Amino acid sequence: MKAVILAGGLGTRLLPYTKTLPKPMLPLGKKPILEYIIEWVKKNGVKDIVLCVSYKHEKIKSYFKDGKKFGVNIEYAISKKPLSTAGQLKTAERYVNDTFVCVYGDSIFDFNLKRMILEHKRKKSVVTMSLYNYKFELQYGMIDTNKNGIVTAWNEKPILNVKINMGCYVFKPEIFNFIPKNKQYHMSLVIEKIIGKKKRISSFISKKPFIDLGNAEIYEKTNRMYSKKNRKK
Repeated sequence: MKAVILAGGLGTRLLPYTKTLPKPMLPLGKKPILEYIIEWVKKNGVKDIVLCVSYKHEKIKSYFKDGKKFGVNIEYAISKKPLSTAGQLKTAERYVNDTFVCVYGDSIFDFNLKRMILEHKRKKSVVTMSLYNYKFELQYGMIDTNKNGIVTAWNEKPILNVKINMGCYVFKPEIFNFIPKNKQYHMSLVIEKIIGKKKRISSFISKKPFIDLGNAEIYEKTNRMYSKKNRKK
């Protein structure tokens, strides 16, 4: 089995850090984000990795090379321009011929990927999505009304619980049939297409949270946390 890691975005929400480095190469303590993701994938038994890269991809390639130093085998799918999540995934098509894992290259995970893969195969799904139960307080009073517009209840700042996408998938190779070539294309559009075709999409609920490093505030906070851990060692 292979893991495809999507590491080709511009990282505009992480400026100015991404002026000189691609987002997956930003440090968390002593190591880049992407190294933590590769270590996690490897820990879960997947050692063949395809890195989908674009923006400043030379920095990624010069650091990881063929992956031997990190105990994995790395291939590179290089695009001339960022293509969003699914568009970037499409560039890995020629490297994949069996069920595979797909991971966003800007998040840190710590759930049981091995179990997710086993459940995907057992359910014979086209897609399995990793989800997390996210609780948050609505900042407004939530008002219920009946079909005539009559107010029936007022719930002041309720706690809501929703399932959110973590950015890790298990795919059958037929996923590539739903993605146009060399086009900016988001993963949500692919999932909508597959739902429309009534093909099976399963979910894997993680009890462990993940860290989405998509903006500067969260990145800075996480980097401080990892740097502090390194100093204690």
